[in-house]
Amino acid sequence: MDDWPQQWWKQLEHTAAEMEEFLVDVAEATESFVDEASENFSSFLEEFQSGVVDEVDSFIQDFIDVLNSTSDELDFTIGEEWEDFTDDDFTNVSYHHPSATSHPACINCANYHGRSYNGNLLVCGMHPEGWHGTNCPDWEKDQ
Repeated sequence: MDDWPQQWWKQLEHTAAEMEEFLVDVAEATESFVDEASENFSSFLEEFQSGVVDEVDSFIQDFIDVLNSTSDELDFTIGEEWEDFTDDDFTNVSYHHPSATSHPACINCANYHGRSYNGNLLVCGMHPEGWHGTNCPDWEKDQ
């Protein structure tokens, strides 16, 4: 009966040794798993990158082929749209001076633009339709 403390310490040492062995096994298994996962991930990344490069190259080549096959149609379409874009009505620009009856807050203002594009007056960048009072907060003396 007096031997029980010695048996208890032996059992504790045995448990500690088994725990140490278990932890060493877990560390080895974890290291093995990490190594294998790293190799697999590296392999996946290489395949993915080469696949992406191949897909992008294929897409670009297909796009170039489409452009080459439709270049005559594109030239014709762009030409028609350019004629609409440069229509005389669009490029009709006129200047409107501010007066006591038309945009009085803009008289002698450096920010006043006063050009009409195809009938649409642009008074200034801050107030495209003009200031509707007598004292514009953005008024600056014209040089």
